[in-house]
Amino acid sequence: MSLLNRFGRWLSTDRKPGWIFILPSLILLALFGLPIFAVFWKSVGPNFFTYALAPTALSALRLSLLTSSLATLLAIAAGMPLAYILAHWKFHGKTALELLVDLPVVLPPSLAGLALLMAFGRQGVFGQWLVPLGISLPFTIAAVVMAQTFVASPLFVHSAKVGFMEIDPQLEEAAIVEGAGELQLFRFVMLPLAWRSLLAGTILTWTRALGEFGATLMFAGNLEGKTQTMPLAIYLGLERGLGVALALSVLLVVVSVVLLGVMRRVEKSGGW
Repeated sequence: MSLLNRFGRWLSTDRKPGWIFILPSLILLALFGLPIFAVFWKSVGPNFFTYALAPTALSALRLSLLTSSLATLLAIAAGMPLAYILAHWKFHGKTALELLVDLPVVLPPSLAGLALLMAFGRQGVFGQWLVPLGISLPFTIAAVVMAQTFVASPLFVHSAKVGFMEIDPQLEEAAIVEGAGELQLFRFVMLPLAWRSLLAGTILTWTRALGEFGATLMFAGNLEGKTQTMPLAIYLGLERGLGVALALSVLLVVVSVVLLGVMRRVEKSGGW
């Protein structure tokens, strides 16, 4: 049977209403895919590696990798205990606490940066207490890490909380009956069973921190070689040199695709 006949038979079946779903989906997929394709298309050329290895690009890349990794480690160290508390403890004000944790995700990035500046700037509510100690946070690497942690760590907390909540309560009860304490329960039962959610949260947090722009710009500034991360270098590259901006954009897309691919593989296979 020819391809044309097959297509005609397909149109004559009850599956025609499927186009109601397919066409709108294609519109949105095009909106997702075409800009990414355009970035790769415009960046392809003999000077790609020249731009990618430019001192400005390498400096921004190193700083982004350093600060996003530190932000992710902070999110894990502080977010894992918080996620465990939210998943298993019952107390008054828990709903308000969960709201506070989720709030940075929905705040506009510029507002997040302004909030950090009002809190920890030189004239900020808490920052003015640090000035006599010789500590100034704005426009430093520490400010970059704080901004990235502020906007990205809720993703880890949420993922870890879901992972802890999905563990069968009977396993916890069995461990308690065997004499396991809270710390032993967490270490030998919770962590091994929730590792996939913890890994997914780590990947999401690191990716979000790597791409953070607005809060970093407001709180840490865009100082080349000091606080200029990859997203900030891309923004500045639109004015100074489009080649560097495109090269860094390609690197960010590739890293994001690889990390998301790893996360999807873990989610679907349940292991490696």
